[in-house]
Amino acid sequence: MQAARAVNMVEPGVIEHSAALSARDFGRLSRFIYDTCGIKMPDVKKTMLEARLQKRLRTLGIHSFTEYCDFLFSPEGMEKELVQMLDMVTTNKTDFFREPDHFHYLTQTVLPEWVKRHPGLTLSIWSAGCSSGEEPYTLCMVLSEFALRNPGFDFRILATDISTRVLEKAKTAIYTESQVEPVPMDLKKKYLLRSKDRSSGIVRIVPELREKVRFRRLNFMDDDFGMREQLDIIFCRNVIIYFDRPTQEKLLQRFHRQMKPGAFIFMGHSETLSGLDVPLASVYPTVYRRPK
Repeated sequence: MQAARAVNMVEPGVIEHSAALSARDFGRLSRFIYDTCGIKMPDVKKTMLEARLQKRLRTLGIHSFTEYCDFLFSPEGMEKELVQMLDMVTTNKTDFFREPDHFHYLTQTVLPEWVKRHPGLTLSIWSAGCSSGEEPYTLCMVLSEFALRNPGFDFRILATDISTRVLEKAKTAIYTESQVEPVPMDLKKKYLLRSKDRSSGIVRIVPELREKVRFRRLNFMDDDFGMREQLDIIFCRNVIIYFDRPTQEKLLQRFHRQMKPGAFIFMGHSETLSGLDVPLASVYPTVYRRPK
């Protein structure tokens, strides 16, 4: 096929000029991105999409976005390039202890009630759109501290993202000292390992926390998320803002099906369920609950 042959056309050492993304090819790509993972890609995102995908064109040795689209939409491209393309276009912004009032509400209100209602059971949490792991590891720290005060309490965390690139980073659990700056000092001492080379400026999450998190790739557009279990708590913060309102409603209806009666879902502070047909009740700013 023409596009597949183009992958091998550039000889080593040849520097290509940056390809330009035409309106037609932007339309092809934006519709495909929306259909595949629900992310809206308005015209104002054209420059961003072009810049991010130019790296893939250079890597593949493809001369134009038209050739790239032809390759991407071919059976070979669907097998080899789809995940790479999605890795390049998805936004992955997160921090340790982001929106800290959520963790206060979790430990002071949600968990004490849950322990009373479910003695001896294991709490199940889903960090949906976990990016490079800061959120699930923050949850690990918070829940581990709660466990110290509540003997017998146990938990497990499923962390998912559509990007294989950030998932690999999350699995390694290695961060710079600037990235872990928001972590309170007492938790740093307890849950972070410093490199033997102090000048490296990197730390790693301790093994006891890493063992509590199971990472896997997941596309929110999958009807049942590939899950059989229902969950006690979902953290899906600052994710649905990238979807249009109809997609947000469908996604939240799927989340609802994955929640046990009485379960909670934590959303980002810039997100709202107002106007969406979803049977979840507001219990705290950007925290919602499935009726018992």
